[in-house]
Amino acid sequence: MNNEANDLEKSSVRNNPTQNLDQELKEEEEDEEEELHKLLLPDIRDLPTTPPSSVQTNFVSYFAPDFVKPGHDQYVYRLCVIGLARTHVAFKDEGGITVVDFNVGKSDRSGIKVTGKRKKNAQHFESNTALCKVCTQNDSYIVRCCVKGSLLEVNDRLIKQPELLNSSTDREGYIAIIMPKPADWLKVKASLLGLEEYKKLREGS
Repeated sequence: MNNEANDLEKSSVRNNPTQNLDQELKEEEEDEEEELHKLLLPDIRDLPTTPPSSVQTNFVSYFAPDFVKPGHDQYVYRLCVIGLARTHVAFKDEGGITVVDFNVGKSDRSGIKVTGKRKKNAQHFESNTALCKVCTQNDSYIVRCCVKGSLLEVNDRLIKQPELLNSSTDREGYIAIIMPKPADWLKVKASLLGLEEYKKLREGS
């Protein structure tokens, strides 16, 4: 009698597509959990001897060397944090950067306030659109978007503290944050250099 009941139960499972689907989904979830476990808990032998910086941990680094003009090197961290690479020509001027002015183009970029999940009031810029102007004792330089997308914020701390660019250009001294569309990001990504490629380029120049 028990054998007949077991046979009927197995037959019911085979003939019930909903139960089959539930079982497949359960197996997929278990596989995903196992993969996630491997990602979150890497082999200790693979860990670096020196912990990476927060920028290295949270962002993939790309660089736009000689953007528009020679020596105008900029970095792009995604979600696109835009700033001046340490090799930018402005840092070679005596005294470094002394003034940051977001009043460029037809508007003051520091006056843009984006709100809500829909990024209300965000302005859409092209890759060569000016973000700000940085000045040294002897010259001035235009900093551009590098990436086509919506401007989410600018680092207005730089207005009162331009020295952040000289001391922490890749951290507190970032210029702006831009959100590109996925398709636009894929296009521009192909024109940027990865960190190792960028190091080789500048070390060889």
